[in-house]
Amino acid sequence: MQTSIVIPVFNEQENLPELIKRSLATCETLDMPFEIILIDDGSRDDSVRLISEAAATHNGKIVGVLLNRNYGQHAAVMAGFAHAKGDYIVTLDADLQNPPEEIPNVVTKLQEGFDVVGTIRQNRQDSFLRTLPSKMVNKVVQKSTGVLMHDYGCMLRGYTREIVETMCECRERSTFIPVLANTFAHKVTEIPVGHSERTDGDSKYSFWKLINLQFDLLTSITTFPLRMLSIIGGIVSACGIGLGILILVLRLIHGAAWAAEGVFTLFAILFVLVGAQFIGLGLLGEYIGRIYHDVRDRPRYFVRRVVGRTNESQQGAYL
Repeated sequence: MQTSIVIPVFNEQENLPELIKRSLATCETLDMPFEIILIDDGSRDDSVRLISEAAATHNGKIVGVLLNRNYGQHAAVMAGFAHAKGDYIVTLDADLQNPPEEIPNVVTKLQEGFDVVGTIRQNRQDSFLRTLPSKMVNKVVQKSTGVLMHDYGCMLRGYTREIVETMCECRERSTFIPVLANTFAHKVTEIPVGHSERTDGDSKYSFWKLINLQFDLLTSITTFPLRMLSIIGGIVSACGIGLGILILVLRLIHGAAWAAEGVFTLFAILFVLVGAQFIGLGLLGEYIGRIYHDVRDRPRYFVRRVVGRTNESQQGAYL
């Protein structure tokens, strides 16, 4: 049996030396062969050099997968999955907020027969503006998938080989890996893990990227918003008919002068309906846009070079 540790990296030159040191020390305690796959997601700092040097120093134990530009965290993880050779695959962030020392606990649960092992961050060190949206997303995913997991936002997770190979066969561009994995998993579990404050570098998720991630999550797991549009449209239409009947009756009772005094109320109702239409069109556009990207079937990423494996081609690869 072998374990693969998949770590996406984007502009993490401050954290990489300690990350590599602690990950190697932790993996050495595993009673099995291992490999640490560092995927550079188009970094503009010194991360590529540090990854290449680590792969040369620890040949076979550290593998560098260098993408030609930034494709996003989940695409980088999928690139790592495509190059992972382990029977157990563990994903980890490069910012050291999730301690590498938790890796053996995840592997132990995989060895017990679980297909997916999630983690719950204890004493989370993020700001309120990060934790509140995360809690809301977790509730939405639980309701949409029916899988009761409490922390879908934690990258420290474990997967069996079968689950990873199945995910690699999925060709959609917009994907949310924890949810995708649970789609195919038979047995899932969660374990508590530590969480540390980021000491070096900045978070790579800006406010706009977080919003985009939520759209990816929403549109990749369910078509429920489209159904809701139909339900809301029916309710609004019924209310509009009822309001029209009410106005007609009151006009007959009180005369035309009363009806004229309700013009501005009708305008307000009209504006609400127009706003609802725009929201509906926006959601519909999100789905159509993702269909457009999927039917083009472009590669999810392009690997410029692989370092740390002498038996593999060093040229680019597509997926």
